[in-house]
Formats: sequence, C-alpha cells, structure tokens
Amino acid sequence: MISENTINSKQSNFNRAIQTIVATLGVIFGISGIGHGFFETLQGNTATNGYVIYAIGEANRIWLHGNEPAFTIIPNFLLTGIAAILVGVAVIIWSAGFMSKKNASLVFLSLFFLLFLVGGGIGQVIFVMIGWAMSTRIRKPLNWWRKVLPAGVRRFLSKRWRPFLIVSSLLILYTLQIAIFGFVPGISNPDSISMVMVSTLGIGLLFLILAFISGCAHDIEKGGVING
Repeated sequence: MISENTINSKQSNFNRAIQTIVATLGVIFGISGIGHGFFETLQGNTATNGYVIYAIGEANRIWLHGNEPAFTIIPNFLLTGIAAILVGVAVIIWSAGFMSKKNASLVFLSLFFLLFLVGGGIGQVIFVMIGWAMSTRIRKPLNWWRKVLPAGVRRFLSKRWRPFLIVSSLLILYTLQIAIFGFVPGISNPDSISMVMVSTLGIGLLFLILAFISGCAHDIEKGGVING
C-alpha cells in the first residue's frame, strides 16, 4: 500500500506537462499576433474602414490568399499593428514565465481576447480556447482523467506528450508560414496551397489534443496536483 507520505512527496503545486503545453501554445500564437501586427504597421497611418481587416495589405501580399484576416476595434492600421505587437509580446512573456501562477488561466484568456480585439488574428481562436481550457487544469487535480484513463493507457500515453506537442507545434508553425509566404514545396496553385494550409492546421489541432490528453496522463503518473 502507498503511504500518505509517499503520495505527499510526489505531489506538486501544479501539473507540469499541462503547463508546458499551454506555455508552448501561448508563445506560438503570441508570435503569430506579433506577425499580424508587423504587417499591419506596414500599411501605415491609414484608416481600417471597418472592424474586419486584412493584416497583410495588397502592397505586401506574397501570394494570392496570403492576407491574414483579423479583427480590430482600433480604426487605424498603424496603431492596430503597434497594439498587436505589444500585446503579442505580453502573451509570450506571460505564457513562458507565469502560467504556474494563481489565476494564470484568467490572465491568459484576457490577453488573448485583447490580442483578438487589436488585430492579432482570427484563425487561432479555437486553439486559444483549447489552451485556456487546458490552463484551468494546471493547478487542479486531474480526478476525471484518472477515472477515464486506465492505468495501462496512462503509462502508454505519459511518455508521448512531448512528441505529440513537438509535432503539433511544428505543424502550426508551418501553417503560419504558409499563411504568410504561401510556400509549399512542389505546389504553386493558390487553391491547392490553401488546402494544404487547412489540412496541416487541422492535423496540428489533432496532435495538440493528443498532447493534452497525454500530458494529463503524464501528470497523473508523476503525481501532479492531487488535492485542489
């Protein structure tokens, strides 16, 4: 029988694998927000003429569909871009350094909501919502996952959260590259490139979900948060 002291010695104040996954996701989409902001600033001190904009203007567009849709409440491209860059930097700093803090998930969601409002991009919304949901488990016991994941499955998955996270991150980054540069080896048709972009993003999302489930298994196996 496992003693109470043994359990307490394994207990942590937060679930480290989940924290790492959320931090990685936050950094990636913080960089994406900065990228949107950079191209918005290139459009200069001009009116946005609406809430829904293209971060990449025609003068800087590299391929046909490389326009990077965004939403902004600031009616000026230059100011929108500066705001997106600043908030993107704040997202990266918070994600990388403070996700183990109390109420970190609320700040995480608030920063990304602000990034959305100032031109940081639209496409990352579903990823951010998953990341936020994951972040609420960083300092919480994983009792539900302990029930639904049998011990054998947990042991199998617990060793695979890093590979899943790496694959997901690379696919998302590759998708972000396609969105801007339209570079897909061997393919030049814009519609085909768009299909590849959507496909890689979808597969990246799948691997992110697998990373999250595997991260839960890892944190349970390593004795993450046991008591709330």
